[in-house]
Amino acid sequence: MPSTPTASAQASATRQRRKQARPGELLDAALALFVEKGFAATRVDEVAARAGVSKGTLFLYYPSKEDLFKAVIHETLAGRFNEWNAEFDAFEGSSAELVRYCLHSWWERIGMTPASGITKLVMSEAGTFPEVAAYYQQHVINPGHDLLKRILQRGVDRGEFRPMNLEYAVYSLIAPMIFLLTWKHSMAPCCPPSQQIEPKAFIDSQVGLLLNGMLARP
Repeated sequence: MPSTPTASAQASATRQRRKQARPGELLDAALALFVEKGFAATRVDEVAARAGVSKGTLFLYYPSKEDLFKAVIHETLAGRFNEWNAEFDAFEGSSAELVRYCLHSWWERIGMTPASGITKLVMSEAGTFPEVAAYYQQHVINPGHDLLKRILQRGVDRGEFRPMNLEYAVYSLIAPMIFLLTWKHSMAPCCPPSQQIEPKAFIDSQVGLLLNGMLARP
């Protein structure tokens, strides 16, 4: 019969699992505090305390608050573009359906999660922390633009979309999503129920306007 683990072995295994879990716990705590308080106002000892570790342990993983924020950006956004590119490359529907799927998927996977606060946070503190803003530009904005441009180019190449200036057309897809994020983390908590925006209905409305325009057709 296999031997029963001793109490010391079980404790060692628990400590090992705890050690492996710490980076994720630190990133979760950092994201929550950055969104709640802002990047400048958040102290690393607060992040460590919320994660249940010492400040020294935090610095073992992330030498500075800027490194911690970059890790948050990578974990929640930048590190997912390989997955998203592969998923959209395999999409078999029309390009119009792909645009709708892209925006809905982004809202479900990012907009409905704590990561939704990162965009507003970066926008509000970019001038004070240009290094963090530059990291966000390089690892989130640029690959995001490239992905959306490929989606639009797919529609043009297939004759589903008319030729367009892709550099600017991308912003027509991004702008409604940025509005939703800023609304969620600014005015939404203050508005009465009758003035709340239902995100998925808003996305469908924006996609309809983008694909069909506002002019009545004969």
